[in-house]
Amino acid sequence: MTHYVPGVLRTLAAAASRSSARSARAPAAQRVSRLAAAASQRAYSTPAFSTAGLGLTEDQLELRETVAKFAQKEIAPIAADVDKANAFPNEMWTKFGEMGLLGVTVGENDGGLGKGYLDHLIVMEEISRASGSVGLSYGAHSNLCVNQLNRHGTPEQKAKYLPGLLAGTSVGSLAMSETGSGSDVVSMQLKAEKVDGGYRLNGQKMWITNGPDADVLIVYAKTEPEKASKGITTFIIEKGFEGFSTSQKLDKLGMRGSNTCELVFENCFVPAENVLGTLNRGAAVLMSGLDLERIVLSGGPLGLMQSAFDYALPYVHERKQFGEPVGSFQLMQGKIADMYTQVSAGRAYLYSVARACDAGEISRRDCAGALLYSSDLAVSVCLEALQMLGGNGYTNEYPVNRYLRDALLYKVGAGTMEIRRMLIGREFNNDYANM
Repeated sequence: MTHYVPGVLRTLAAAASRSSARSARAPAAQRVSRLAAAASQRAYSTPAFSTAGLGLTEDQLELRETVAKFAQKEIAPIAADVDKANAFPNEMWTKFGEMGLLGVTVGENDGGLGKGYLDHLIVMEEISRASGSVGLSYGAHSNLCVNQLNRHGTPEQKAKYLPGLLAGTSVGSLAMSETGSGSDVVSMQLKAEKVDGGYRLNGQKMWITNGPDADVLIVYAKTEPEKASKGITTFIIEKGFEGFSTSQKLDKLGMRGSNTCELVFENCFVPAENVLGTLNRGAAVLMSGLDLERIVLSGGPLGLMQSAFDYALPYVHERKQFGEPVGSFQLMQGKIADMYTQVSAGRAYLYSVARACDAGEISRRDCAGALLYSSDLAVSVCLEALQMLGGNGYTNEYPVNRYLRDALLYKVGAGTMEIRRMLIGREFNNDYANM
């Protein structure tokens, strides 16, 4: 069994014990807010969540516990500041690297953990449970960039780029969307013209997660525009390439701190050896990557809804009205029951799809379905958590509105809700067309 950071676990266990002792001695009036405030900084097993019945291996349980405790110690305490400042805590990259979390699905021979997509989803879930924005940037680096490079890169490309990306000394990103090519991504206008020794890229990319910070970017461009989807090629772009720059950093409703911007290519020269995969076969790279991106990123809304439940559940059992904890009222019990079943059902579906991916059974309808379902549930659960906190939920002193703002991103990112529904419906239409 792999042991990731036992020193951190021992330190955190001792800290948790001291915190519990102090809480028990505190007056009840002080404990009301303290209990709710501490809910988002607990270890992975709470009354709101148990690993029982999930069918995880001992290694996966240890991975979850390790990442959860790390995230609650290192990320959760700064999550509100990250949101307020709209700035990613860059020191987190090397911390992720030291734990091996930036190459979960990369083979051990290439410096990764050599694990599967369920493991990657679990890591994404626990980081997002501590901070949605840090989780999103983590997912963009470790899956959208690193996993694509791992799946399609040549040995030379992997040897050049993976070491820095896995250590966290380089930040990764992926760019497909453009201002006029969001859901219709194949209509992209970024053009790559063949020149001596490589290609010259001209155009823009928009809404790019990690764009302002990225050192290595996976970028899709048209090498033969007249061929539409059959004329797209994938390129590896380095931050220092001449003609490449970033434009304004976006000021977003949620996922603040997951730095996002526009990319600009002005006669940007890219050497021929930086073509990722086969020339003019970038659409295949893109679409297969989207399936796996959706299942891994679905850990984001799963972590956010779990965090909302983690926070709301102790709050309603400490908050009193009419002389009773509000959690004892039947209407509130109904909310608790609904939230619990929604989170549990979402997790069960996501884990089953991830297991299928690990078995080589990658279903486009289920990868889209996992993100569709989890993002819908996350918004619903976060809204209920806000309602359970009443007026406090609407203030910025409590984190529940941040969970909600972050959850809304997943209704439009990695393909909008409408596109996911279209993909699922189209898959069934194709089944019947072939009968």
